[in-house]
Amino acid sequence: MTLLNAPLYKKLKEHAAAKPVSFHVPGHRNGEALAELTVETDYLLEALQTVMKLDVTELSSTDDLHDPQGAIREAQQLAAKTFGAEHTFFLVGGSTSGNLAILLSVCDYDDIVIVQRNVHKSIINGLKLAGAKAVFVSPQIDEQTGLATIPSVEAISQALEAYPTAKAVFLTNPNYYGIGFKLNQWANAVHAYNIPLLIDEAHGAHYSRHPELPTSALAAGADAVVQSTHKTLPALTMSAMLHIQGNRLNVHKIQQTLAMIESSSPSFPLLVSLDISRAMIDQAGQQLLEQSIRTANELRSWLQQRNGAIQAVQLDCHNKIEQLSNKSDCKQTDPLRVLLYDRTYANSGFELQIMLEENNCWIEMSDAKYCVLIVSIGMGIDSIDPLKQAITIIEEKIACQVSQHTMNRSKQAEQLQNEGSWELTISKPVVFRRSLNTAQVVISITLEDAEGFEAAEQIIPYPPGIPLLYEGEKWTRSLIHQVSRLAKAGARFQNASDAEMKTVLVYEKGPGV
Repeated sequence: MTLLNAPLYKKLKEHAAAKPVSFHVPGHRNGEALAELTVETDYLLEALQTVMKLDVTELSSTDDLHDPQGAIREAQQLAAKTFGAEHTFFLVGGSTSGNLAILLSVCDYDDIVIVQRNVHKSIINGLKLAGAKAVFVSPQIDEQTGLATIPSVEAISQALEAYPTAKAVFLTNPNYYGIGFKLNQWANAVHAYNIPLLIDEAHGAHYSRHPELPTSALAAGADAVVQSTHKTLPALTMSAMLHIQGNRLNVHKIQQTLAMIESSSPSFPLLVSLDISRAMIDQAGQQLLEQSIRTANELRSWLQQRNGAIQAVQLDCHNKIEQLSNKSDCKQTDPLRVLLYDRTYANSGFELQIMLEENNCWIEMSDAKYCVLIVSIGMGIDSIDPLKQAITIIEEKIACQVSQHTMNRSKQAEQLQNEGSWELTISKPVVFRRSLNTAQVVISITLEDAEGFEAAEQIIPYPPGIPLLYEGEKWTRSLIHQVSRLAKAGARFQNASDAEMKTVLVYEKGPGV
């Protein structure tokens, strides 16, 4: 493929072709420093040296991300046009930096933001940095899978009515499993209060790029949308985009905030990968995505026809415009997400992931029931042959596993998908930043004894990185039960004081205090 219109890529290519003599940072001097290695080089070192030719700094010929006047500015303008925004910012700190920047530009100290309960931790961290409060709204539970999605329009409207001074509504759509909603109704409900609808669309950078894909949040009317371009489009890890439209947000303030939280020496390889990804979408995006959709459908069809132990969830899909027009709930599913599970109940999603990795197939994430696979852009049907072979081998092993014991054990694991931890539809405002003057003593107690205590740490199974319990919230018996079973099933808990979750940190004041 010839990239005809990628201005930043073109500028960096011209710079490298001139064989510049570097008397500036970075210290690898366009990769020349690697030539000093006394060890024998291999293809990985040679590839790194090639990337270093693009790893420059803010020169007069390369532009400045935080004050773009040249190639970066042009690349961002082209991205805005491609994705349907009025303004687009390239991000080198992943979607996390976009979420932080939006909140810091919208919120002042003590302001309220209406947030769905199952958000990514970066949104909570943004509220912490801003000193703002969250009003949590419980998610809906997808009937087909038992997975949490976004709150209903009715629940968001109730929260807005209860807290009319809220500065914004922040939702995550789609979820990690590719399940979400067309957001027009949500946008209308939020805009009735003349505040912005903010969307963490980290897993939907490819949305609206093909008729069989879901409608993007921008196309549905959201004011700010963060997309992890590296997740579903061919950009380097940590590269993302923040899209803005409408007049409810201060674009200049967002730009200032990004300059504050992102590195003053942003990675040009990340930036150029964003430019190239956008150029690929412009030139051949629909064709490449068509190929990926066929591949994902082929995998699902192969599994269904074999009728073996490993199956893919056949998600209800209503992505096409003619299907959505008459649906009140506007559910959308991503055809490029494949959810595998063991229908014999012999293995949890965690265990199935281990077996896939033993056969050199590496997936996005797993939970107590599902393994989540992403079919990347341009992925051909031949690319799933190793996965088919791995599944065949695993199913032979499962045939020797199946027993009443394993069936009962995994049925219990399946129930974890349906056990909601969200006991309130709309919470009271939650403050995340505690005053140093009123800080309580933190103690470690057994998980079993935690009921009624306030958590002194976030409880975050990872992936996907969505907290089950926030600092300051009280442990309940159902939460203790859920965390215990997740830990036993093999879940990892990010930054937990006890990786095995046998003990947890709580504030010293006990139950009923």
